[in-house]
Amino acid sequence: MSRERQAVAAAFQFLTRLPVKAELDFSPDLLKRSASYYPLVGVVISIIVWGFAALTSMVLPPLPCAILTLVVWVWLTGGLHLDGWMDAADALFSYRSRERMLEIMKDSRVGAMGVIACVLLLMLKASLLYTVLVERNVSGLLLLPMVWSRWFMVHAMKRWPKARNDDGLAARFADMSGGRVGLAVFWAVLVTLSAAVGQYLLAGSTIQTFLSYSESLPISIGFVLIPVLAYGVGTFTANRINRRLGGLTGDIYGTLNELLETVLLLFIVILYGL
Repeated sequence: MSRERQAVAAAFQFLTRLPVKAELDFSPDLLKRSASYYPLVGVVISIIVWGFAALTSMVLPPLPCAILTLVVWVWLTGGLHLDGWMDAADALFSYRSRERMLEIMKDSRVGAMGVIACVLLLMLKASLLYTVLVERNVSGLLLLPMVWSRWFMVHAMKRWPKARNDDGLAARFADMSGGRVGLAVFWAVLVTLSAAVGQYLLAGSTIQTFLSYSESLPISIGFVLIPVLAYGVGTFTANRINRRLGGLTGDIYGTLNELLETVLLLFIVILYGL
């Protein structure tokens, strides 16, 4: 297996429960190479999640369909990023010293704030899925939250320092090359352009006709605004956390992914309302 095929397989094995059969040594070098393909993992998860939602919506009302879709969504990732979300909530909302917050994130136990944060996040995601299913407004935008949230994790690995100097997960992504981040950008942009073209082909025969529909214009603008929003919200959040912890950790990468997935899906629902 070539080095890049190994990197692709490692990305899927690390971020999902999908049955990717390959014997891999998850060395720091392989992990850093695999990060370039995180956006591709995101688009595959998106296709499975929305495909499942479309199938179940044929036989179930929107609410149970939304809950089951969320179950599939969480199962696909093995709760990897949710674990980081809960650990980060326990630490950041403890308002302790930097050292104590880092200790809390390393603790395998989940505290009250972590449980509360997880429940609220899943409730919000379920409500957003429900809204999309009720609207029945199929859009290529729906592929993008899981793509750009995972791109931002790669960007964060390169942009901000590591909070710990030990051999934790974040340290294994240290010194990632700019070329690897650039490749992640390429895949995220390629998916976005492909989704936009697909949306155009579904909407009409000409770009002018597509843009002339008032109901389609917000969706069209969304293809530009979602990457901008992912960068803006992610950068603001990462900067705030960086100031408190003196860097980022593996749990924070997962937190950023969960946050951006939800914010971007919320943005799409707002566009539907427009």
